[in-house]
Amino acid sequence: MIRSMTAFGSAKAENEFGSLTVEIRSVNSRYLDLNFRLPDDLRMVEAPLREMLTREIARGKIEVRANFARKFTAESAVLDTEALHRIAALLKTAREVIPDVPAPRLSELLAGANEGLDPEVWTPMATAACTRALADLHAAREREGQRLAEIMQQCAAGMKTIIQHVEDELPVILADHQQKLAQRLRDALAAANPDGFAMITGAELSARIAQETSLFSLRIDVAEELARLRSHIAELEHILSGTPGGQSGGSRKAGSAGKRLDFLFQEMNREANTLGSKAGAISMTRAAIDLKLLIEQMREQAQNIE
Repeated sequence: MIRSMTAFGSAKAENEFGSLTVEIRSVNSRYLDLNFRLPDDLRMVEAPLREMLTREIARGKIEVRANFARKFTAESAVLDTEALHRIAALLKTAREVIPDVPAPRLSELLAGANEGLDPEVWTPMATAACTRALADLHAAREREGQRLAEIMQQCAAGMKTIIQHVEDELPVILADHQQKLAQRLRDALAAANPDGFAMITGAELSARIAQETSLFSLRIDVAEELARLRSHIAELEHILSGTPGGQSGGSRKAGSAGKRLDFLFQEMNREANTLGSKAGAISMTRAAIDLKLLIEQMREQAQNIE
């Protein structure tokens, strides 16, 4: 499945100790770039989450945010009376300078009174939330990737139409060139000697025209370039089908699609350039330009594919 690098996923895990939320945002990047924004109490979950994301995502700039909320019960809600007196004294001193300083909430006092988070409790919650957020992210990336694939398939269809038109037009271009060449030879002979046609036979004139036409046909022969473009389009459709090189969802192989497309569009552009350099008529020049425009459109879309 083709995946976009731009998406968002989130999930929440809960137990009797509290809740934990994980949010994952991803945008374009040539390589995998992981950034974690975690509260200090959750720093112990960064390593397992990093390992999970590195295993599941190949490319993109990834930002991971996590937040938690403890559950307080009558049994666990213990406050230090002496600490409360110290906080009250500090609050009084602060209000002498800044009168509107708000008093701390009870939940803040309870959180400050408790020890740090237990890794054995909160790390499994974090990995569970991250697993679900990652699934949500993958689903969003696949939906966007499908839209990108449809755009590129439309461009590929346009390329096929242009290639077919060039193939159909080549015999017409050769016939037109042969006619113009014959007329130029006749005009040249007439200009050099009014009796020039008496000095050359029809067979010799036909042979000369055939020779020049043959040279021209070799010079504008683009059959090889058109065949390669068709082959590249077939490979593009194979990649966009979602199974290039044995792709599988969530595997690192899936991340090769974007890089494969980058290389493929380079090759397509090379063939389009050669087609333009061999153009024997303005219509072929226009066809080469139209092909390059379609290739560029696909290349821009591929920048967002993992």
